[in-house]
Amino acid sequence: MKNILEIKTVSDYLALRKQEALHPLVAIVDFTQVKETAKTIKGYDALHFECYAVFLKDAKGCKLKYGGKSYDYNEGTLVFVGPNQTVELGSYEPGYVPKGYAILFHPDLLLGTELAHSIDAYTFFSYAVKEALHISAKERRIMLSLIEKIQFELNQTIDKHSKKLIVANLELFLDYSMRFYDRQFLTREIAHRGSLEQFDSLLNAYFKSEKPQKDGLPSVGYFAEELHLSTNYFGDLVKKETGKSAQEYIQLKLIDVAKTKVFDPDKSISEIAYELGFKHPQHFSRLFKQRVGLSPNTFRNLN
Repeated sequence: MKNILEIKTVSDYLALRKQEALHPLVAIVDFTQVKETAKTIKGYDALHFECYAVFLKDAKGCKLKYGGKSYDYNEGTLVFVGPNQTVELGSYEPGYVPKGYAILFHPDLLLGTELAHSIDAYTFFSYAVKEALHISAKERRIMLSLIEKIQFELNQTIDKHSKKLIVANLELFLDYSMRFYDRQFLTREIAHRGSLEQFDSLLNAYFKSEKPQKDGLPSVGYFAEELHLSTNYFGDLVKKETGKSAQEYIQLKLIDVAKTKVFDPDKSISEIAYELGFKHPQHFSRLFKQRVGLSPNTFRNLN
């Protein structure tokens, strides 16, 4: 990507869309109010954000890119972008007119609030564009009501209540988004089950190959990349489908493989540890005892 536009502040995005700033740290953009000349972003391949952004799209025909592929960014879609994320711009269908809303808020808005401590729990800010939230008409009405409340506060003279009320509605917006993502995980259960089956196959293949000796222990990020998912989305998917974190799931598989290997009397515990990807055998022994309740040697002798 050659031309990346830096969105360092809320005002930077408002300037791009030729909108007035009502508050230095938070803004709502109604695309029906954006001038025709500011509706498309020409001359840039991507936008790099240093603030939080949420886009609620009400129009079809816009595409964004992730991993070299284009994804429809269509009607009834919510896309979340966190600080230090880059969104590649895709193509637009002929006659495309942006509709919907954008919510932007700077991390500094959250300073001194409870949301500052809990914002990392909203892991969808690190999801990829293709993992956008698709909402129903009923859900959309709820989200629009919260956008209206935030806009109402922005239209008032700033007073001692402004920040508390704006942040409270932002938090409610994010909480509803979390609920709707949970619903989306459930409604896409079959597709997600396919991803878990692929995850299991990849796990088995990893431990049967020479990758552990070459690359070390498998990471959550490795499998997420193999499945073309963001790390956070993949982790949340595994958690919702299995009740275990992706890291725990990997460790349980590793222990199953380790139990089989421990029965080979021709290999020392250290050799087995290195085969599994551990740099230090004592780390393997510690994990094995935590999971099995016995050291590798004791487990071998008892069986």
